[in-house]
Amino acid sequence: MTRPVTEWVNVTDDISIIARESGEVWFHNRSSTKGGLDPFAAPMEGPGSLGSTIGLLDGAINLAFSTIEARLARPEPTLIAYIVALVGAYHTSVDTPRNLRRAKSRFEELGRPEVAAYLEDRAREETGHDRLALKDLRALGVPGDRLVASFIPEGIKPLCKRFDDLCAEDYPIGSIGYSYCLERIAALKEDSDIDNVRALCPEGVDATRFLRSHSSLGSEAAHVDETIEFVASLPANDRIKVVQETYRSALIMAEGYNNELLKSEAQMREEMERALGEPLPYLHMTGLSGVQKHDVASARAD
Repeated sequence: MTRPVTEWVNVTDDISIIARESGEVWFHNRSSTKGGLDPFAAPMEGPGSLGSTIGLLDGAINLAFSTIEARLARPEPTLIAYIVALVGAYHTSVDTPRNLRRAKSRFEELGRPEVAAYLEDRAREETGHDRLALKDLRALGVPGDRLVASFIPEGIKPLCKRFDDLCAEDYPIGSIGYSYCLERIAALKEDSDIDNVRALCPEGVDATRFLRSHSSLGSEAAHVDETIEFVASLPANDRIKVVQETYRSALIMAEGYNNELLKSEAQMREEMERALGEPLPYLHMTGLSGVQKHDVASARAD
């Protein structure tokens, strides 16, 4: 009789995530183990399974976001905040294909063609997503190209740096954990989230291209499933590193996004205008110049 798979990963000095093939997940505080006998102190070995892999990866994200739960900002959504989010989306996507292919090349050198092929598939699927964010900014009458060239939200900078650093490592398996974190969170967005953004936008303006693509309506759910299946097939040491990086990336993401949400609308506008060197245009058609109206019309047509 085959025993059900149980996997575990130590994500901090004190906490291990334990997941079973059945889907059960729990967090183990290693410092409370009596007599110093911790069955999860040694790294796991053996094959993975879909159920336990889901539990480990999603458990890592949930554990990381729980660290900010008590101080989580929950402001009312505004158009200015959405513009900042679009700029952040541009920066988290513009270098993704290049970074993934850098990691792919390293795995080719290491004789891991299966990992290289997975990363190439991801790089190809992510190509051009930065342009969706730019189209959304232009649809709102914002000079997107100039804004993203001069401004990156403070909360996004550590996330972008983390991905750059991961893909430059000698053994960049953690890049898969980072990618899973972002895709899994994006896949949680539903129709209602897109409708809420549409309600913020000027009448007749569609600025939800990037959001639709990075939601349950786009390809993210399929990407999540594919990544889970791929990670479950990896050797135990690789699975451990992927889960640990999912946790670290989720920590950076949680802190960064929360810091942005804590800012007032006036602060966000001031930061963008300071970087741009000029006031943001009015975010409705009656306040747009002729050139900007042309940009909005072109963006709608795309």
